[in-house]
Amino acid sequence: MAADQQTWRRPTAFYNRTVKWLFYIGSVLFVGLLLSRTGVSPGRFWQGILFGIDLVGQMVPPTATETQFNRMMEMLGESVAMSMLATVLGVLISIPFGFLAAENLVPKPVYYLNRSIIMVSRSLHSLIVAIIFVKAFGLGVVAGVLTLSFKTIGYWSKLFAEDLEDIDRGQMEAIEATGGSRLHTIVYGVVPQVIPRAIGLTVYRWDINIRQSTIIGIVGAGGIGTVILAAFDKYQYQYASTILLAIVAVVMVGEAISAITRRRVE
Repeated sequence: MAADQQTWRRPTAFYNRTVKWLFYIGSVLFVGLLLSRTGVSPGRFWQGILFGIDLVGQMVPPTATETQFNRMMEMLGESVAMSMLATVLGVLISIPFGFLAAENLVPKPVYYLNRSIIMVSRSLHSLIVAIIFVKAFGLGVVAGVLTLSFKTIGYWSKLFAEDLEDIDRGQMEAIEATGGSRLHTIVYGVVPQVIPRAIGLTVYRWDINIRQSTIIGIVGAGGIGTVILAAFDKYQYQYASTILLAIVAVVMVGEAISAITRRRVE
């Protein structure tokens, strides 16, 4: 009886032990190849750690003159204003893209066209987009607002379209059965179902735009990024650490507001 009993073994993704060890060895060799191609070495890594420790030591304590502090606050305000304006513009542009990218609401050709546009917006990194707009519109806030708006379209439209595809079609069919037009069906059968989610997406995207607005200034797209880049270029490390702490504080406040708002509307 005991001989007929089978011992349970945890299921594995590998067919047998040989395949498993070949996979492990191949993974180690692949990682080693990547490290050799990128020029990473233990000595270089250790040197970077020592330099980082020295840099942190030069950044402490955070200090700023009155002029530097005023400049920092001015550019922080600019970053927040950029994020808010870009969120509003981006969402307004995203709404039609979201509807036209919902597979259950539009014909296939329209769906694929708008999904392609959204994919392009999501594919490009914000710094690359910022460089393009800086080249086109020059240094400053305009390039920053356009960058964040462009990135908002890809993020907001995609998630909004997916929410539209998950709506309850029963409400739409009820309005259509009473003789409602296509516009009436969307206004009264679709929009009420997605408004809470749309508000939540908008607030969350604003939170993301606050963080990105502090980065794109590095390439000249306005905001606090221009100030922190100048501080590092001038070896003003204590001033740079002050700016970093201010950025962290602004992002934390933005995340808190975002979390509270999303809990109330979703």
